Amino acid sequence: MSKEILSVRGICKTFGELEVLRGIDLTVQEGTVISIVGASGAGKSTLLQIMGTLEQPDKGGEVYIDGRSVTSLSAAAQSRVRNTRLGFVFQAHRLLPEFTALENVMIPAFIAGIGKAEAEVRACKLLERLGLCERKNHKPAQMSGGECQRVAVARALINNPAVVLADEPSGSLDSTNKSELHNLFFRLREDLGQTFVIVTHDECLAHQTDRIIRLCDGRIAQDTKQPE
Repeated sequence: MSKEILSVRGICKTFGELEVLRGIDLTVQEGTVISIVGASGAGKSTLLQIMGTLEQPDKGGEVYIDGRSVTSLSAAAQSRVRNTRLGFVFQAHRLLPEFTALENVMIPAFIAGIGKAEAEVRACKLLERLGLCERKNHKPAQMSGGECQRVAVARALINNPAVVLADEPSGSLDSTNKSELHNLFFRLREDLGQTFVIVTHDECLAHQTDRIIRLCDGRIAQDTKQPE
């Protein structure tokens, strides 16, 4: 039986008078690729941000990473958990334009206190795995959108996270780069046992994932495990 890597319990979130999430319970198993789908405004991105400790749930909600509640930790402690146990990929790659691909990938390792030599070895291995070895000294402006997004994936993986949280990661890509990125997620799951939670509007991607969580009006309307 696979290990529980991340879970949320009783997650509610209100912005002013707008109730975005209304009691979400969800468990993520190690080595799975999960998609979160639903109409715009259903609460998908808010849920992902709460899972990643980027946003706090309303009182009573709890987020557990590796079986440990992180909700009541200090901001500094949450930041450490975020950097060492979670990886993030967003719709915009968010690479720093003044740094090369290699340097961008190494940044989270530096924040975690990893030395330059080890960080560079890790980053080079990831860029090679993602087919970007020849691009390691290029800056974002010198790379395609698909290449930049793969660099962002490498950056998300540099600290060997328990889970990668991806918010519309292929939303700004053309169909070819979109397909390549989606295939990359599944290859990383197969090769590294990496866990992914992906917010997406792409139903084709969703139906390739191991499990589809469909949100409607701030609640889980459907939780479907795909046949193996």
